[in-house]
Amino acid sequence: MTAAPVIEVRDLHFSYRGDPREVLAGVNLRVASGRRVLVIGANGAGKTTLLRILAGKHMVDARSVRVLGLPAFHDPTLSSRVELLGGRFPFEVDLRVDEILARRLDVDPARRDRLIEVLGVDLGWHMHAVSDGQRRRVQLLLGLLRPRELLLLDEITTDLDLIARQDLLAFLREETELGGTTILYATHIFDTLDRWATDILYLVAGDVVVDAPIVALPELGGEPLVSVVERWLRRDTRKP
Repeated sequence: MTAAPVIEVRDLHFSYRGDPREVLAGVNLRVASGRRVLVIGANGAGKTTLLRILAGKHMVDARSVRVLGLPAFHDPTLSSRVELLGGRFPFEVDLRVDEILARRLDVDPARRDRLIEVLGVDLGWHMHAVSDGQRRRVQLLLGLLRPRELLLLDEITTDLDLIARQDLLAFLREETELGGTTILYATHIFDTLDRWATDILYLVAGDVVVDAPIVALPELGGEPLVSVVERWLRRDTRKP
C-alpha cells in the first residue's frame, strides 16, 4: 500500500488580488514523506508564493492544496505540524536570546542546545543590535525548536556564512532521515546541494517544468547542479 503524500497539489491557479497575472498556473505536485526538495526558478517564478500557499498563508480551494491529508488553508491544526521559515524577521526589541528562549515552554533542552551549537547563536545577543546574519540564525533557532512534519524554507541561508550553512544543512538532513520530516527548500545558492537534495522542483512563470528525483535527471550525472540550473534559467528566462 502506497503511503499518502505529505503534499498534494492539483491544478492550482493563483493570482494576487487586483493583479490579473497568474503567479501559479495549473501547478500539480505530489511530495512523499522524508523528501528534501529543492524549489528552483528565476525571480518571480512563483517559488515563495507556492511555499506560502502550502503553509496556509493564502486562501485557496480546499480541494486544490492538501498538506498532511488536510486542506492547507482551512485546517488550523496544521500550524503545529508545518513551519515556514524565511523572509524578514523584524524582531528588533531589546531582548537577549536567552530571554526569548525562556518564554518557549515545552521545548526539548537537548534539541535546543544542539541548535544553538549548530547555528552558532550567542545567548547574550541583543535582538535590536544584531547583524542580518545573526538575526537569521535566531529566526532559524526559534523556528526549528520543535520538530515539524513539513518544513518550508525560503532562502534561509542567504545571510549565513559557509560553516553555519553547512552545519544547518547537515541538521536538516538528519531531520528527514531520522525523523521523517519533509522539506521544500527554495534557494539560489546551489553549492553542495546536489549531494543534499533528493528531488528537484523547477518553476518557470508559475508552471512546473521539472518535478523529479535527482537520480532521474541525466544532466546531473556529469555536471554540478549549479551549471545545470544556470543552463535551464538562461534557456527559459525571457528578457523584455
